Amino acid sequence: MTQHAEKEIVESTLLCDKKGNLNPSAIGFARKPIINSNLKGHFMRKKKWNHWCVFGDEIMFSATISHLDYAAVCFVYFLDYETQRYFEKTITIPLGNKVKMPTNVLETVNFNHEEMKIQLLYAQNETQMTVTIPNFDGDLLHADLTIKHPINDDSLNVVIPWNRQIFQFTAKHHSLPTNGYVKIGEKRYNFQEEECFAVLDYSRGIWPREATWNWAMASQKCGGHRIGLNLGGQWTDGTGMTENAVFLDGKMTKIHEDVIFEYDPKNFMKPWHINSKFTDDVQLTFTPFFERVAATNAKVIKSEVHQMVGYFNGRIRLESGCYLPIQQLLGTAEEHLVKW
Repeated sequence: MTQHAEKEIVESTLLCDKKGNLNPSAIGFARKPIINSNLKGHFMRKKKWNHWCVFGDEIMFSATISHLDYAAVCFVYFLDYETQRYFEKTITIPLGNKVKMPTNVLETVNFNHEEMKIQLLYAQNETQMTVTIPNFDGDLLHADLTIKHPINDDSLNVVIPWNRQIFQFTAKHHSLPTNGYVKIGEKRYNFQEEECFAVLDYSRGIWPREATWNWAMASQKCGGHRIGLNLGGQWTDGTGMTENAVFLDGKMTKIHEDVIFEYDPKNFMKPWHINSKFTDDVQLTFTPFFERVAATNAKVIKSEVHQMVGYFNGRIRLESGCYLPIQQLLGTAEEHLVKW
């Protein structure tokens, strides 16, 4: 038994109808960011974020601008793989009136605050990421990264329909070559596009009050190829759509099947097993070496994420029918519980 193939969208489409409900013709997936997330209405239920994660040789660096309708929440973190030095800084602005979230995936977005400045400037197939934080674990942080969007690459752009009033558009853009540097105090980390890759997680949707999801991803060079991995679970189950795909040198194989995440919620550091539900198309073991815990409990919003950093091993079947071997592929896997 396998799941049905999902509809592929090939023309520009609006996510919502005039009332702000889900446009049925937007249900499906696209290889290019051609879905416009024209959200409106749904008082206090709209959730929007642009989350970036960049895998460097020495560090993982992440910057996020998000808007939950009643607050803008922005955060930056980094992890030094070897020393496991880790620090995360979050700024929350009630109402977040000055934070404007664009309706297209590839568009400029800014966050300006005296304690944190994030600029994501998109132009001519590049995102210029500039981050400045005067006090980041006692040091000045300044990041200046140029992220390339190769013009012939596929990306995963998918609409998850719970119903006409509750739905989510997510765009996952993988293995984007990245140049530049991140400087923390006197320490400078350099990024070169041959080995350093960024991942964009762009999301716009009307969410239920409570949700749980798993997300696994990687974007690395492996055996001379650019490999991107995107697997999700729980939140998409039963909708007929998945956010599952693998990218080989920019070409996407869409995985139409749900994947099952098996892990120990009492000890997230134990190996995770991620397998496709019906077939043997996805067979992965994920072995963590670091656990990032981010918890928020501010009455209206409650969020707990266990994001593991580690290595994927196993294999995934490509569109051609051949298996792509996955060996020591650096990436992350997470469990996220949210009440918002």
